[in-house]
Amino acid sequence: MDNGLVIALIAALPICAIFHLILSYISHRNKQKLPPGPLSLPFIGNPIWLFKPLSELETILRHYHSKYGPVVTLHFGNTPSIFIASHSVSHHALVQNGAIFADRFPVMETAKIITSNQHNISTAFYGPTWRALRRNLTYELLHPSRLKAHSVSRKWTLDVLVHRLRQTSAAEPVKVMDHIRYAMYCLATVMCFGERFDEKFINEVRESQRGILLNINKFNDLNFWPVRLGKILFKKRWAEIRQLRKRQDDLLLPLINKARKNRTTIKDNEETGKPIPYVDTLFDLEIADNNDEKKKRKLVDDELITLCSEFLDAITDTTAASLQWIMANLVKYPEIQEKLYKEIKEVMGNKKQGEEIEEEDLGKMTYLKAVVMEGLRRHPPGHMLLPHKVTEDSVLEGGYRVPKGTSVNFMVADMGWDEKVWPEPMAFKPERFLNDKVEGGVELEVDVTGSKEIKMMPFGAGRRICPGLGLGLLHLEYFVGNLMWNFKWKAVGEVDLSEKQESAIIMKYPLLAYLSPRS
Repeated sequence: MDNGLVIALIAALPICAIFHLILSYISHRNKQKLPPGPLSLPFIGNPIWLFKPLSELETILRHYHSKYGPVVTLHFGNTPSIFIASHSVSHHALVQNGAIFADRFPVMETAKIITSNQHNISTAFYGPTWRALRRNLTYELLHPSRLKAHSVSRKWTLDVLVHRLRQTSAAEPVKVMDHIRYAMYCLATVMCFGERFDEKFINEVRESQRGILLNINKFNDLNFWPVRLGKILFKKRWAEIRQLRKRQDDLLLPLINKARKNRTTIKDNEETGKPIPYVDTLFDLEIADNNDEKKKRKLVDDELITLCSEFLDAITDTTAASLQWIMANLVKYPEIQEKLYKEIKEVMGNKKQGEEIEEEDLGKMTYLKAVVMEGLRRHPPGHMLLPHKVTEDSVLEGGYRVPKGTSVNFMVADMGWDEKVWPEPMAFKPERFLNDKVEGGVELEVDVTGSKEIKMMPFGAGRRICPGLGLGLLHLEYFVGNLMWNFKWKAVGEVDLSEKQESAIIMKYPLLAYLSPRS
């Protein structure tokens, strides 16, 4: 055989091998019958990641959803991830097959530091530890009878917020988010530790919590190195992460120890009507031992810090973001603000201006509830849920196979903006939530839990639905209502509703408003 031909054949072997690998990969993918998506290559995944950063994921997904439909598969390396923007498919997965779609993936090494190796509710694997932690929060703190006892804390927080707004608005336009966030930390710390703290300490807690929320993702690149090697090569950066956690430890552990020393029994608190702090519910809680799930153990200090930190973030971060979005729309659309104020005035009747709108009053304010729901639909604090891991081979509605271990992601914002379900989806129209055709009066049309059907899911749905759903709605209704009752709000220039991604989706240009005390 001609030497040149032999050389050419040898040179072509790697190319043939690559093509064979690609064809085998595509054939394997077709056999899986994953939902449709763009071309993916071995090791690389979708070639688009060679040119586009992950920060543009939402924009990329919307392009592919318009091309392939509401269920799309993207590949990151060899790993497929399914992204769902369909209401019915989401309901089929999260509600009808909830247990299969309820697990989480192992967190990255950097995140293990702030989650105590996934010993918190949001990241824990679906199993006995997660059930124990969630059940404790749901029944020991968030049960309606327990929440009622915390009404005194809400009233105190409202007084703090109104006082700050009155002081500031007398002199200049108000930077609304600064005061909202401060107030939410006041409320979160008193609900967590049962103690009211001064402004200096609240600001220290806020800076510590937000220091982690805003900076932890900056260290993600460390996770691509072997742990031992990375901690040697990037010693200073690992020290920065540990310092963020140490700052948190130094603030929260003394409060935990003080609460442990001074706590009374839950029974005593119930008899006196005294609110039960979240930290008190954690001291006697037992979870499965890491080495033997049949054995039980109590939480260690590091885990107590993590759970208290998670609670503080849950009360403050998304609530503050949602509250600002709602107030921004009420400022932008004064006709909606006046309609809401009219309802509040009718319900409050002969009560003095500025007197607290109590929880019993909130139940009579249907338009207020519609305003809050429209705020959550139009501006959900998270555009996607945390990824769900599938625990066994499953089939989605539409016949698409989902292999065990696949990442499934749910597009919260896109479902709330679907024009097939929500006419004029980008408009702010609280009336869309009202149904005056029911016997006995007006009621909200949409079930935000998604148990019967999913139209919007700002709190998620199914097994992993946010356990604080009821508390979140209560806080939004309470503070929106009382802020409207206390002040008339007026825009400073044009209200810009552009978005910015932080730990939650917030206003890119924070709300600035003139506040006039109601007379």
